[in-house]
Amino acid sequence: MLKHRLLFGTLMTTFFCGLVILDGWIDGSITATTGDDKAVQGTLLCVLIVLLMIPAQLELSKLAMVRKIRILTTVSTVGAILLATSWYWPQFVQLSQGIYLSLIGVFLLLGLLLNQYGKYGTCGVIGNCGASYFSAVYLGLLSSFILAVRIKYGLWPLLMLICVVKSADIGAYGIGSLFGRHKFSPRISPGKTWEGMGGAVAAAVLVAVIFAVSCRIMSCWLAVIFGLYFAFIGQMGDLAESMMKRDAEQKDSANKVPGFGGILDIIDSPLVAAPFAYLFFMFA
Repeated sequence: MLKHRLLFGTLMTTFFCGLVILDGWIDGSITATTGDDKAVQGTLLCVLIVLLMIPAQLELSKLAMVRKIRILTTVSTVGAILLATSWYWPQFVQLSQGIYLSLIGVFLLLGLLLNQYGKYGTCGVIGNCGASYFSAVYLGLLSSFILAVRIKYGLWPLLMLICVVKSADIGAYGIGSLFGRHKFSPRISPGKTWEGMGGAVAAAVLVAVIFAVSCRIMSCWLAVIFGLYFAFIGQMGDLAESMMKRDAEQKDSANKVPGFGGILDIIDSPLVAAPFAYLFFMFA
């Protein structure tokens, strides 16, 4: 399991970094020369996020079905995609972020109610619509900040965020598997240990400092804070998804990726970390 985690974790991170760098090469943001930047940024990343919304929604739907809650996947997936891409469309037209999100939120709710009525009538309205709305917001609104970091702050801060968070995941799993003794959160995720958290912090700080030195994103002391901060935030994201799996009595959201499980198991920590990263870069 550990070797699969290390292998596929490295491969997926490499693929993501390669795609983001290619994206930056296409739109001119790979360099610090602002004159090379095209008006529309992050197109490939936007496409990737949209593609991930579909299997992620299906996995969340299967978890909910264990509790006999039906996520209305057609409407919730469309809603999640519209929320996730909320930072992309203003590059084309003059669009207020607040108005856009408010309108999507309203029409998502109305669409879910209509879909619920057409498929199940009055049976399970609150549970089905509530879970569907939650799934769209959890996956769509949180992932929108990944695109926000990319568009507003550039590809290198985004790569720093993803690499720090995923290296923390791998560090936590590796050190926890080998040396873990003291449980970190036994009620939610019995496999997590304080030793693993130490591994997460060490890996995250190391990667953050490497990015700070090589890409000149921030000072080294701020990079240490960044690594420490997002080691914990990333693990909180993992615990958030673990709560859902625990409720559904499932170990993983799916079995698509050896060593990880499903799409939800891969994106859980970056999802929660992305809004905090946006704030961090805003005030750094």
